[in-house]
Amino acid sequence: MSLEERVTELESRLAFQDDTIEAMNDVLVIQQRVVERLQLQMAALLKRQEEMVGQFESFEEEAPPPHY
Repeated sequence: MSLEERVTELESRLAFQDDTIEAMNDVLVIQQRVVERLQLQMAALLKRQEEMVGQFESFEEEAPPPHY
């Protein structure tokens, strides 16, 4: 294999690797956005759950009705 063929082969591999890295980066960016959105949703759900638990606890702390 001549030097020119080797350089051409290396340039071809480099171009393929660059394309692969760029595609992987694009996927990573999308996944990061999804993770951030899921974290926000999870935080909102935890907050709602804590509020609901607080509401139920306040009902349980009330004195029983007089007929008991």
